[in-house]
Amino acid sequence: MTGTDVRTEAEDSGPGGYAAARLRLLTEGARSGPPRRTALAELTDDWLRGLFGAAAGGMPGVCLVAVGGYGRGELSPRSDLDLLLLHDGSDPGAVAALADRLWYPVWDLGLALDHSVRTPAEARKTAGEDLKVQLGLLDARHLAGDLGLTTGLRTAVLADWRNQAPKRLPELQQLCAERAERQGELRYLLEPDLKEARGGLRDATALRAVAASWLADAPREGLAEARRQLLDVRDALHLTTGRATDRLALQEQDQVAAALGLLDADTLLRQVYEAARVIAYASDVTWREVGRVLRSRAVRPRLRAMLGGGKPVAERSPLAEGVVEQDGEVVLARAARPERDPVLPLRAAAAAAQAGLPLSLHAVRRMAATARPLPTPWPAEAREQLVTLLGSGRPTVDVWEALEAEGLVSRLLPDWDRVRCRPQRNAVHIWTVDRHLIETAVRASALTRRVGRPDLLLVSALLHDIGKGWPGDHSVAGEIIAKDVAARIGFDRADVAVLSTLVRHHLLLVETATRRDLEDPATVRSVAEAVGTQSTLELLHALTEADALATGPAAWSSWRGSLVADLVRRVSAVLAGDAPGEPEPAAPTAEQERLAIEAFRTGAPVLALRTQTGARAEARAGTPPAPVTEEEPSGEPLGVELLIAVPDQPAVLPAVAGVLAVHRLTVRTAGLSALTLPDDVDDGSVLLLNWRVAAEYGSLPQATRLRADLVRALDGTLDIAGRLAERDAAYPRRRGRVAPPPRVTVAPAASRHATVIEVRAQDAPGLLHRIGMALEKAGVRVRSMHVSTLGSNAVDAFYVTTGAGAPLPVEDATSVARVLEDTLRG
Repeated sequence: MTGTDVRTEAEDSGPGGYAAARLRLLTEGARSGPPRRTALAELTDDWLRGLFGAAAGGMPGVCLVAVGGYGRGELSPRSDLDLLLLHDGSDPGAVAALADRLWYPVWDLGLALDHSVRTPAEARKTAGEDLKVQLGLLDARHLAGDLGLTTGLRTAVLADWRNQAPKRLPELQQLCAERAERQGELRYLLEPDLKEARGGLRDATALRAVAASWLADAPREGLAEARRQLLDVRDALHLTTGRATDRLALQEQDQVAAALGLLDADTLLRQVYEAARVIAYASDVTWREVGRVLRSRAVRPRLRAMLGGGKPVAERSPLAEGVVEQDGEVVLARAARPERDPVLPLRAAAAAAQAGLPLSLHAVRRMAATARPLPTPWPAEAREQLVTLLGSGRPTVDVWEALEAEGLVSRLLPDWDRVRCRPQRNAVHIWTVDRHLIETAVRASALTRRVGRPDLLLVSALLHDIGKGWPGDHSVAGEIIAKDVAARIGFDRADVAVLSTLVRHHLLLVETATRRDLEDPATVRSVAEAVGTQSTLELLHALTEADALATGPAAWSSWRGSLVADLVRRVSAVLAGDAPGEPEPAAPTAEQERLAIEAFRTGAPVLALRTQTGARAEARAGTPPAPVTEEEPSGEPLGVELLIAVPDQPAVLPAVAGVLAVHRLTVRTAGLSALTLPDDVDDGSVLLLNWRVAAEYGSLPQATRLRADLVRALDGTLDIAGRLAERDAAYPRRRGRVAPPPRVTVAPAASRHATVIEVRAQDAPGLLHRIGMALEKAGVRVRSMHVSTLGSNAVDAFYVTTGAGAPLPVEDATSVARVLEDTLRG
């Protein structure tokens, strides 16, 4: 029977005919999805028109209007009929009698009915007071009666909506936020509400309302398909349960999946989550655009008055090479060329997360469309930017979602597709697998001060459950995947081995601590054998806590934490013999010795910059300017090598670090050591600094400029602190992320010849300068140092002595560490 035949039967047979035709349509196996919803709406239209015609008997000044979902022509099997009986107010009594003749046949069939009787003026007034009524009227559709009344109301309601948009849209956004708070995120719930949860059908309707305001529009790509999928699932849910429910309960998921022709309930949930992710991301982008437009409208009149007319130019603040902030978003610089810069997507994402700003939709789409794939292995900068992104705390989540929405994550990490939107049917877990991995990285970012290799902690957090997309033990499968991914993104063999160990044994500590006898030496030895080293144990301890915290409130407690900490202490005691001592200083190279001799003889600093390709620019007294270009082949360390030889004197460290900060050079690695000159030269000592630096953005400065400023810094004529303060004041403060506080400790028994002070802090311009100044004020001498920047984390070790060259007394060392930590916190 065709749709036309069904509608004719409904018209000819009255309510009974409509009921039979409706039942036949809903049980017709060949029709489902949008065609069935449309056919059901048309069938209902024809029946209601027949009812209206028989009840109204040609009554003037009245019409029947479908609103809400029914107004959009979409009816699910158990949807309410949203109806408005609109009249001109000339005969209220007759209209009331008409309403009874319309509503009772609907109720008699057991159909849910949401009805109202209003004049156009009353409808507009109610819409102005009740946002939900307003949204329903935006989809008003004429069914029967006076067409002019319907047309007039639609025109007036749309005009009201557009005129009142600056006031009503923030109200709508607040309504959506409150609903999300109550119902949760559709894309993570095991029993989601397809309509009310964030990313559900209500949000899709809100996006239609925003578009109708003409103030902003949602990203269209994939949105209609996502909405269709959720509607299809709701249809199947209604038919399966026989109830008007929007909650996809666990016990009904297998039946709903079968009704939709899907493999199983997990496949169903992944489809639902994918659709919800599209709608949620579109909502984020749309509401951000609404805010931007409203702010612009509020500011523009004042700017025009101040500037005397004309369109104001949006301020653009640089964040990284090729990346700027504009109007509260991270966008690409005008000179950025994604097609030539494969690291740009990660650099932009890291900059956005560090600044606590969203990535512009246009920027993400441009990078997705034009950026070249990264080579294998990744260049060092790409790995550093990934680590910085993962270590940015809570802002990482939204930035990662933006990359995912345009397919950039799957391009960077192909294995990600297997865990994307994968449900976890475990009451302890509150996230899908992919979201849990990002949440673990977020949690791990707060623990980076506890480990010597925060980069390995953050990457292991991202990968620890990557094996859940494969059959079998996910830890075993994950170990294999982690090895491949770690090598692809450029870690060396030793780091790859550590990462694969962390993934393989990420459940070892918590399972052993809660299920085994810790008094049994064999238990502790088995863990020590699996872990291997103190540094890996340190990382595994932090990963265990981050994983549990990211799982859900039931997965971690002070009791579990104390058991794991006890196990870690016991294992650490077994591994204590592996603790490394002070590294032996490497013999100076011929070039280092030559620079040291020249610095000693001239009494001035000598500086050399070396690019990755071997080109060198030196700066010494009387030499002409020498430009240096930065070249970075795939797999090479970041930046360029900076070699400085300076006659041994106070305040060298803060002077060098300060000059580099003034010139916007980021220190990736740094070493300082005292070099004794050969016997045939003279008795004396020269400080040798071997650093790896990179420009924040733009090109490197000339070597001679660096040397000139270094000379001024050492003689006290360059006000480094003032220059840095002026630069900071010139840029607006961004909320950014809240980094974990710095941690300064004295390493016990790390060296026989010096006291080792370890600093773990958020990397920032001028950080080494502040550390150097604090150590200088404390009256200690830096005998050597080992500095590294891992993503956004600085992990530094300073070997310090008294003026006489002896290790510091314990009380003095503790005091220096405390003062240094207070300085960095301030």
